[in-house]
Amino acid sequence: MALDTTSSAESAAALATPVQVPSARYRQRVLLLAAGTAAVTGGLAVIGALVLGVPLRDPDGFLGPGWVRMPAIVGFCLLVDVLPRAAWRLRAHAELRSPRGLALSVRDVAAARWPWRRLVPVLVAVASFYITYVGYRNLKNFLPFVHHGSDDLALIASDRLLALGNNPAELLHTLLGTGVAAQVLSFVYMGYLIFVPVSVAVALIFSRQLSHGLWYVTALCLNWALGAASYYIIPASGPFYALPWDFSDLTRTDVTGLQAALVRNRSIVMADPDVTGTVSGIAAFASLHVSVVFTAALIVQLVRMPALVRRGMWLFFALTVTATIYFGWHYIVDDIAGMAIGGIAVWAGAWATGNLRDPAGQRAHDDVERGSSADDVQARRQGTTAR
Repeated sequence: MALDTTSSAESAAALATPVQVPSARYRQRVLLLAAGTAAVTGGLAVIGALVLGVPLRDPDGFLGPGWVRMPAIVGFCLLVDVLPRAAWRLRAHAELRSPRGLALSVRDVAAARWPWRRLVPVLVAVASFYITYVGYRNLKNFLPFVHHGSDDLALIASDRLLALGNNPAELLHTLLGTGVAAQVLSFVYMGYLIFVPVSVAVALIFSRQLSHGLWYVTALCLNWALGAASYYIIPASGPFYALPWDFSDLTRTDVTGLQAALVRNRSIVMADPDVTGTVSGIAAFASLHVSVVFTAALIVQLVRMPALVRRGMWLFFALTVTATIYFGWHYIVDDIAGMAIGGIAVWAGAWATGNLRDPAGQRAHDDVERGSSADDVQARRQGTTAR
């Protein structure tokens, strides 16, 4: 998922270089797994709603509804990709140095960098991600209507076993403290909510090889689907819900506020599932925070992004794992299962998008075709106008 970060000295040459677009053969197969996952997850959510009599929801986040949030972020990234290049072209094209000329330059750059052959896979990937995520959230919402008990006691016992007879959360509270550390880990944990949609847009729009962005989105779709399945295999609510007194000494943070809201929402949904916009969002096994961040860190490592990015992602992963235990979101085995889901999703996504044998994209292959440069598009436009 190497990003397109050309320097100013390279910009002119980069503008004249046509982008690579997926070949017809590649376009026909690359998103089959992502779209299939979306169809299955979304379909199961619809069936669940009909059987249980619980309405489907499009869960809102603090960044707004998903159907608005994702297109807005992707659209913004497309503008960031096109507008600076269109403005830079004016240096070499004096005839375009006017408001109308800038508009024409924007159109030519957009047509060159994002022909339909390249744009359609991105739009399908975004739609697959959105449908899978909404299906996942609704399947998670149905959980308390399907499972009336939980396996929290068994998972508590596993925590004590893996922590050599200790409570892992209390160990972290003693080691890190319950003040500043709580604020830092809360920032990291809540940052995930922004990281996921932004990383999807960045991977799809700014990756030098589109296949890397499609790989990442396919892996995320699998994360949501496998995560939803794991909730039903081992239903659990997590330490903060099963053992709330273990976390009563923590400084109030955005995380503790979110936990209180989730407990409240679960009670509201159980009392009246028709309450507008309210969903139940409590499930422990497996940790999707861990699986998604592990997926991102692993793909960043495999595609050989700059060392600073790789180290930053592994640090984010380590802090995320720590936060899940510290705040009582998950048991240790939840995080282990999350890593397993992430690993499976990365492997399957690489297979589906043609990145399995050469994840870093070092070898030439026939999955891409040469596109047009903005100057080519301008020449064709002017030729058409002349005729």
